[in-house]
Amino acid sequence: MKTILKILGVIILLLVVYAIIAMLAFSKDYHFEKSVVINAPKEKVWQNVGSTKAMNVWNPFAKADPNIQIVYSGVQGTVGDSYHWKGNKDVGEGEQTVTAVVPNEKVSSDLHFIEPWEGTAKANFILTPEGNGTKVTWTMDNELTSVMKIMKPMMDMQMDKMFGQGLDDLKKLSEQ
Repeated sequence: MKTILKILGVIILLLVVYAIIAMLAFSKDYHFEKSVVINAPKEKVWQNVGSTKAMNVWNPFAKADPNIQIVYSGVQGTVGDSYHWKGNKDVGEGEQTVTAVVPNEKVSSDLHFIEPWEGTAKANFILTPEGNGTKVTWTMDNELTSVMKIMKPMMDMQMDKMFGQGLDDLKKLSEQ
């Protein structure tokens, strides 16, 4: 019994040490990006990333809840194009608004998360020629709270999974 308590004590101590190191060592600035090369011209790929409605056809975050409620506003494909979503506990609630558009090259947007936690982020889709295809880079930047710093490795794994799934679906759609 004493051995089990010692092991548990060591595990708890290691978790506390990790949490302190993570809060002190990890930057509050969080950047994540993932890219894919799509065998299609950038004009064709742009049709699937150039507006919020087009993005939500393949967006893995929107697809995580089959009953998600989405309300679009603004002119699709222009600055101000936006949508508000409300979904289950996995999807939460929030808004995304396009802040900059360079047709066939880049679309930038602001994200405002309402539930399950309040927060903001900036996202970009950047299209660049790559051989006979188009390289699409999806980025997200936000600021981490102390608790989020502790969860950063798990966030990286989840973001990699979701961005990978989304870019794979975008690739399939764009190569049709």
